[in-house]
Amino acid sequence: MDNMFDWNRMRALLATAETGSLSAAARKLGLTQPTVGRQVSALEEELGLALFERTARSMTLTDAGRDLLTDARAMGDAANRIAMLAYGRGQTLEGTVRITASDMMSAYVLPDTLLKLRALAPRLRVDVIASNDVRDILKREADIAIRHVRPDQSDLIARSIGDAPANLYASKGYLAARGRPAQLSELEQHDFISMGDDTLFMQAMHERGIPVRAENLRSGSTSGITIWEMVRKGFGIFPMSQDIAGQFDDVEPVLGEVTDLSFPVWLVTHRDLHTSRRIRLVFDLLAEMLGEREV
Repeated sequence: MDNMFDWNRMRALLATAETGSLSAAARKLGLTQPTVGRQVSALEEELGLALFERTARSMTLTDAGRDLLTDARAMGDAANRIAMLAYGRGQTLEGTVRITASDMMSAYVLPDTLLKLRALAPRLRVDVIASNDVRDILKREADIAIRHVRPDQSDLIARSIGDAPANLYASKGYLAARGRPAQLSELEQHDFISMGDDTLFMQAMHERGIPVRAENLRSGSTSGITIWEMVRKGFGIFPMSQDIAGQFDDVEPVLGEVTDLSFPVWLVTHRDLHTSRRIRLVFDLLAEMLGEREV
């Protein structure tokens, strides 16, 4: 086998496997169908393996093809990351980009990501608007927003980052003093910290099977950072993403996977701003970097 690996052949494999036909793969890659067919055949010849079972209308992976696909996808992901980094370093980006996110994400998730962004675009300024209110991208209060609900306005572009795993958490001191619940019903005997409107907080908890009544809400705040410090001091129980809670060794999950409170994360920008090279690059890099961690 020739030691010179041809990545185009692997791209043809990936596209054909994902679309199910040479014609669809050609459209995805912006090539002609005969070109894609030649690349797939050349890869099979190079490896000495039949990767697809061919019919008149479709291409189905063989066992050997399925085995190779896992590694091919990993190579494709790596190639995309390299291209993203190269693109970022190759641009002369200046000016300011405003990103809005919750105060907790702004404090405990974004800084690491923004350091990577600074390395790629050192002349770019990023302002973080830490707010638990939904900033209106339509009014240009921010260029990019990180939200937990997909917006439905037609002028906005939203990209799913995935679901962030979350659970109930309390301080180790609180649980040592009050006891560690063994089942959901025991949560009725514990203190919770409310965020914002008590009624909405209780409704959100009830929808997720968490029994919280008004008498359980012994404290509260509109600030996520303040609430988290109250959790750490032993005021009570509060839901938090695993990514953030895992940064603190003085708290622990309550009932573990029984209280699965995972929530979606969306990256949002205005359709007009998405055509800006600066906004588009930051948007794409944020999606890439945040997608690598369980936000």
